[in-house]
Amino acid sequence: MSEIELPSVSAIEAESRQLALAASPYELHGGLCGWLAGGGASVREWPAKVLADDALPAPASGGALDELRLASAAQLADRSFDFALLLPDADASLAERSGALFEWCRGFLGGFGLATGSRPKLSDEGAEALGDLAKLAAAQPQSDGDEEDEEALVEIEEFVRVAVLLLHGDCVLAAQHRQKLN
Repeated sequence: MSEIELPSVSAIEAESRQLALAASPYELHGGLCGWLAGGGASVREWPAKVLADDALPAPASGGALDELRLASAAQLADRSFDFALLLPDADASLAERSGALFEWCRGFLGGFGLATGSRPKLSDEGAEALGDLAKLAAAQPQSDGDEEDEEALVEIEEFVRVAVLLLHGDCVLAAQHRQKLN
């Protein structure tokens, strides 16, 4: 697990309700990570950017949504690959966990697109990873499954985690590297 912990789903849900955000905690975290991975700024008013609604208020400093932003930005910037997806606990049902992962991917695609625009500079691997994330975002959770389905979900979660780090590398780290060279 990461040194930099994400706030609890329940804390994020509670603050999201107070701000009347129309997204699940999973979709919000995906959108935030997409925004950050695409080069969007780590700013306290991130929900307005990620949900493309300038009328949304900025989360309270030090609140769960602000902590979510700070932890996610730190995890993405950390070279130890300790980036974590905000998802239900392992004891949740397969349907709940897969549904949350697909919501996370939908949020990621939205935030990433808002940050990068229509033509992000991606490596071949990054373009392929983005296409795979789009397929996951369109997927539907299955109601039940067996041990194989459980193992497949764990593998898909790991793929998503690595894909996000790859896209962050393409859009943020490569841009920072280019700036240093110039």
